[in-house]
Amino acid sequence: MATSDGSTIIGESILISGSLNGDEDLTVRGRVEGTLTLTKTLVVEPTGIVKAEVQVRNCVIAGVVVGNVTASESVEITREGRMVGDINAPRVIIVDGASFRGRIDMGEVDVEEDQQRSARSVTSSRVSVPAPAPRPSIRPAPSPRSAPVSERRVEEKAAASAKPLAPPAPVAMGAVKRKVIVKRK
Repeated sequence: MATSDGSTIIGESILISGSLNGDEDLTVRGRVEGTLTLTKTLVVEPTGIVKAEVQVRNCVIAGVVVGNVTASESVEITREGRMVGDINAPRVIIVDGASFRGRIDMGEVDVEEDQQRSARSVTSSRVSVPAPAPRPSIRPAPSPRSAPVSERRVEEKAAASAKPLAPPAPVAMGAVKRKVIVKRK
């Protein structure tokens, strides 16, 4: 059944089995099995059951979906919604009370890009970030074989009584990263 706003409704008593493609919104109150590909929004109402591989722009699940859903914009599972399958969408909303079993892939996450974005937002809001505490310089100890016996004992006692270095101070977001190269002879 097509409505005046350009969407289609699959009634409660209807079963569609096979491949379903379309360029308009689709509301499922009945049952769809197979594959479902839309360029717009799929709405599965509380009476609706979809057992299909789904590719849409947006998907709102208030009924049952069994199968993987790929959406170019968003997937929402309402309080009444139940889904078993994987979701691949940049925006996923699972409301409290919804039932979901599967995996969610929201796209690639570039950590460096996110840190740069955070650094830009800190810089643009003019928040002062304290500089990291200076680290003590670490000099390699002379080789025990090259030092006289008395010096070796003093160095061994000093090393045994020395406190371990404190862990490095956490680096604030947006702080400059420094690369330290230690050369050993």
